[in-house]
Amino acid sequence: MEITEKRIKETKVAYAQFKGSYDKISEHMQEVGQLVIDEGLEMTGMVYGAYFNSPEEVPEEELEYEIGFSFDGDLKLQEGKLGFKEIPEHTVLAAIHKGPYTNVGPVIHAIAEYANNNGYDIVGPVTEVYLNDPSQASPEELLTEVRFPVIKMG
Repeated sequence: MEITEKRIKETKVAYAQFKGSYDKISEHMQEVGQLVIDEGLEMTGMVYGAYFNSPEEVPEEELEYEIGFSFDGDLKLQEGKLGFKEIPEHTVLAAIHKGPYTNVGPVIHAIAEYANNNGYDIVGPVTEVYLNDPSQASPEELLTEVRFPVIKMG
């Protein structure tokens, strides 16, 4: 696995926050995607999940995450289930995971360890960017880019 440092451009996203089991993520993706379509937004290709805690830290019902889609157009006022925000340009450590979403844990741990061993400070939640569509690819062919926002220390 190759871990790289890269800059992520500023991105406008529409998102929804959830609490509970990761088993519901694919349903939540469909739900948020439909809300984005219903808003008449032009999706620009990034589908992501940002994870604010870990099954290693809290019980399943306490897991907190957001699912979002990048879009082009004007940011809207937050109303209803969808939120809208601009993610500023930032630096990440990233690696690609190939295979089922449920097997991404070792990649997350490897990037965190790499950051720790190479003078990086992790400054936000781990984000998984889904590079292909689970309805069109088998679990073994799924591609996920795992990203940690970082700053290089000293």
